[in-house]
Amino acid sequence: MNKYLMAGTRSAEKLNPIAEWAAAHLGFLPPQMIVLFVSMLPIVELRGGIPLARVLELPLRDALLFSLIGNLIPIPFILFFIDKIFDWLRPTRAFGGIVRKLEARAMNKSDSIRKAEFWGLVAFVGIPLPGTGGWTGTLIASLLKINRKKAMLAILLGVAIAATIMSLISYGIFAM
Repeated sequence: MNKYLMAGTRSAEKLNPIAEWAAAHLGFLPPQMIVLFVSMLPIVELRGGIPLARVLELPLRDALLFSLIGNLIPIPFILFFIDKIFDWLRPTRAFGGIVRKLEARAMNKSDSIRKAEFWGLVAFVGIPLPGTGGWTGTLIASLLKINRKKAMLAILLGVAIAATIMSLISYGIFAM
């Protein structure tokens, strides 16, 4: 197990589920790489990466750098290739239902983005609530056929806002 996961008075049994998973599966990596990898995961993204960095006792600079990079790595791939991947998988028996479910779930969350497009996408990605974030925002932007440059800028701004909020919660004025 990574020595940083056991730092101070914390033990793996007392860590949150994300940190417990990271301890069990990624403990051989340096803490910066653990934060980067966790921040790449859908649903978790940097909303889990920054608090995990705090648990790993990384400085805020490292938490921001590695969680932002990890959160942003999948975005261009989703934005440019998800339509083609979904078109390829939709007719298959094994994945067609999953694709339709993902599309329906994303479109159910798309009202604010559809109405305000750029700023709606910024807010959707930036406000760290369950079911929001870079992955879902990028999927919605792709499904709504929002201009890719505009979508990328909105997602970058949203991720920066989410990083700021999560940093304040984990390291700043709201940290316990």
